[in-house]
Amino acid sequence: MSNVQNYIDENIKTFEKQLFELLRIPSVSTDSNRKGDVKKAAEFLIDQLKTIGLDKVTLHETPGHPIITAEKCPHDDQPTVLIYGHYDVQPSDPDELWETPAFEPTVKNGRVYARGASDDKGQSFTHIKSLEAYLKTGTELPVNVKLILEGEEEIGSPNLVPFIKANKDLLSCDMVLISDTAMFGEDQPSITYGLRGLAYMEIHITGPNRDLHSGVFGGAVENPANVLCEIIAKLKDEDGVVQVEGFYDDVEPMTPEMRDAYKALPHDDEAYKESLGLKALHGEKGYSSLERASARPTLDVNGLWSGYQGEGAKTVLPAKAGAKVSMRLVPDQDPDKIASLFKKHVESLAPDTVTVEVEAHHGGHPVVIDLDFYGLKAAAKAFGDIYDKEVLFSREGGSIPIVADFKKVLGVNSILMGFGLTKDALHSPNESFSLKDFHRGIKTSARFLEVLPDFVEQ
Repeated sequence: MSNVQNYIDENIKTFEKQLFELLRIPSVSTDSNRKGDVKKAAEFLIDQLKTIGLDKVTLHETPGHPIITAEKCPHDDQPTVLIYGHYDVQPSDPDELWETPAFEPTVKNGRVYARGASDDKGQSFTHIKSLEAYLKTGTELPVNVKLILEGEEEIGSPNLVPFIKANKDLLSCDMVLISDTAMFGEDQPSITYGLRGLAYMEIHITGPNRDLHSGVFGGAVENPANVLCEIIAKLKDEDGVVQVEGFYDDVEPMTPEMRDAYKALPHDDEAYKESLGLKALHGEKGYSSLERASARPTLDVNGLWSGYQGEGAKTVLPAKAGAKVSMRLVPDQDPDKIASLFKKHVESLAPDTVTVEVEAHHGGHPVVIDLDFYGLKAAAKAFGDIYDKEVLFSREGGSIPIVADFKKVLGVNSILMGFGLTKDALHSPNESFSLKDFHRGIKTSARFLEVLPDFVEQ
């Protein structure tokens, strides 16, 4: 075993303690009251990057939260890998559903429970520790490495693309390495080569100029909550097919080869249902669960609000109602076009007894990486060497909009080297990350950097 891998094994407990320190920082980017905490997380990482010996470690202020860059580029004749990660996290609420405090890392059954444990502090921290293993053992990095870490991924990265466009030379590279996805299963390494895009929308329905007594006014005044429910009910049919006109016009059809590849993946619907506590699954008719969850577009309500929410009864006819809706997109759907189609469709469904407003939030393009890309082959080799198991290639239903932006702005492919699992409960109470995979993730990252030069000429 190399000095680098030995160093990782000998220092893993220290690495865990450092990760726990980062997890204790409530860097919730969407909460303005947490702005100081987001900055604190950035400063923690700056200190880490300087301590391990990276060059040009810089905290860049933005109109929002900071962006961090650093590098170690000792070669003129080797590829450059840009490592991307994010240090901001989702809100912890509902806090009452957490079994342990969201920002106090707790280890149970070999997993650390905390907000951000898997998404994305734990996963992105693996690369910082693999670089430390090289630099602290005096082992020359086999390739050039740059880092970019942001604090706004969970709010759509509004300042990241402008930063990349303004700093193309600083970030020039041959590929981007990202760990913000899940493996196909426990002890089953997999590389995600496709991601869905996103169009995120918000609907506001307004009726009377104030909340009304439902007994006095009910039946004479339109109820915005009822209208919202009727609109949402018309967005999809009973077979799970989205009813927005033009929604499927640009969807890349699944080829027989694509569908055969999905059938070859080790997936069990019964186990899938059991893990989710469900009696039955639901989705677009004519497609398997895996196809629905990663290769087909979707439309889902993410939040609803209206009327009285407190304990007991209050006979109110609400003045307003609202909903948040996300649409996951596949090649070759365009998020701006889909957002426009959605807005037009919802407005067409609203009666003239209310006012409807449809707002588009952040979005992102879908992306699929060519399986012949040499970076993917090197990543597969690294995974196989550390996990001692053949790697699977799969598409994922989630969205990482920056992957398409890296391709568009820097002209490079991304390698999605995820170490998480679907049971990590991302964005949910009791988020967790396997410490075994934190350990193996660091080792895989180090191995990837080691073997990458062997694949350059292939």
